[in-house]
Amino acid sequence: MSTQIFKRKIYGMMLEWKGRSKGSSALLIEGARRVGKSTIVAEFGKNEYLSCMIIDFMNPLPGTIDVFESYGHDVGLLTSNLAILYGKKLVPRESLIVFDEVQRYPRARELIKYLVQDGRYDYIETGSLISIKENVKGIQIPSEEEPISMHPMDFEEWLWANGDNATMDVLRERFGSMEPLGAMHKVMLEKFRLYLIVGGMPGPVSAFLRNHDLTESEAVKRQILNLYRNDIRKYSKEPDLALMLFNSTPEILSSHSKIFRPSAIEDGTLTERYLGAFEWLFESRMLVRCICNRDPSLSMNMGNDPSRFKAYLLDTGLLVTMAFDTGIVDESVFAGFAKYKFGLNEGMFFENVVAQQLTSSGHSLFFCEFYKKGDDKHLCEVDFLLVKGIKIVPVEVKSSYSAAHASLDTLIEKHRKRIGRAVVVHPKDAGSKDGVDYLPVYMAGLLRPVAPRRTSLCAPCGACSPRRTAPRCPPRRGTP
Repeated sequence: MSTQIFKRKIYGMMLEWKGRSKGSSALLIEGARRVGKSTIVAEFGKNEYLSCMIIDFMNPLPGTIDVFESYGHDVGLLTSNLAILYGKKLVPRESLIVFDEVQRYPRARELIKYLVQDGRYDYIETGSLISIKENVKGIQIPSEEEPISMHPMDFEEWLWANGDNATMDVLRERFGSMEPLGAMHKVMLEKFRLYLIVGGMPGPVSAFLRNHDLTESEAVKRQILNLYRNDIRKYSKEPDLALMLFNSTPEILSSHSKIFRPSAIEDGTLTERYLGAFEWLFESRMLVRCICNRDPSLSMNMGNDPSRFKAYLLDTGLLVTMAFDTGIVDESVFAGFAKYKFGLNEGMFFENVVAQQLTSSGHSLFFCEFYKKGDDKHLCEVDFLLVKGIKIVPVEVKSSYSAAHASLDTLIEKHRKRIGRAVVVHPKDAGSKDGVDYLPVYMAGLLRPVAPRRTSLCAPCGACSPRRTAPRCPPRRGTP
């Protein structure tokens, strides 16, 4: 079965790099396995170059490593011998060479410095699973790399996959004015709930779209989770501990505060016991870290407490599948999901999907813990702290229809001069009241660190060059 190609926002970033770099740097695309890195790079190479040579270091052609070892000292001999081995004609300034899963062969990454200096071809590297940091001992990291991250499909990309290229432009307008959407809100909430269930991993999305059958996407998600578990066993330095923590993600997130507590794993243990395994899971991008900050400011790292953190799953659709597998979610909740109805016991999914959207939008995640003035017994918590320009944006997540947000109000009062826009993300319609913006959950991805750049992207797909037009954006090269 052929791989379905989805519009992805990272394509526009790759185009921007190609036009700006003109061969002076290599692009390094980092991300977890199965988020679509290899697919989008192959599509980019096909559309934007006369030829593209992809070297998959997970499964290289026989003789590939020998070529690197024999001719690594001579760029010309290296590229010409690779071209012969892979049956590709390389054209100066018109060809792309891809090092897929480059962490499996660090020597190729080290050679990027000299390959870029040679200047004849463009280079893209992809890395996943094992932290690229794990396999750099003894090699020189090339300064010519430009890293960008790739995540599961965000809600806008999900809408594109479903043939909807216009809705997010309407949502952006309402996001700026905070005007209610009215009847459109219910429609958007139902679409977002389906996105929450299926998730944003391209494989499950493709499986769902074939017949709009949730059971087909569930099967693919279980395959991905099993792949991750096998990778943990194979590559983690502490496989048993890392696997236990990964499998415990639904249980940890189902707690009231969602903060990792070592006593929930084993009585008498300290956080330090688990930090190495967690670090591997974070670096693999399977989990997303949200660090505690006790003194919100523009220099967020100054007030961090790295021993207190939350660990969200990279994709909420995978979390739904994990939760069912572990028995955290009962049949009544699954029935509610099928009817697109949220319940109070689904708070972990709601908060995870907000974290997923914020991460995809480019935010590093922080939450805030603090005491009220004159009260050192009752700890308050705000779910997320974002940096927007010169102000801090506190974000409170409400999975229910409750309007109360005492911790958010206390934080605003305590740090009024530092706080800009305060946001409550909830299932209700958009609106503003008493200096707080109430944001529907499907708009959370619009909370960006900076205003999105639209100059290099076409509307409405956001994934193409200025010379292309919507709704069908034909490639510049290759077959249309």
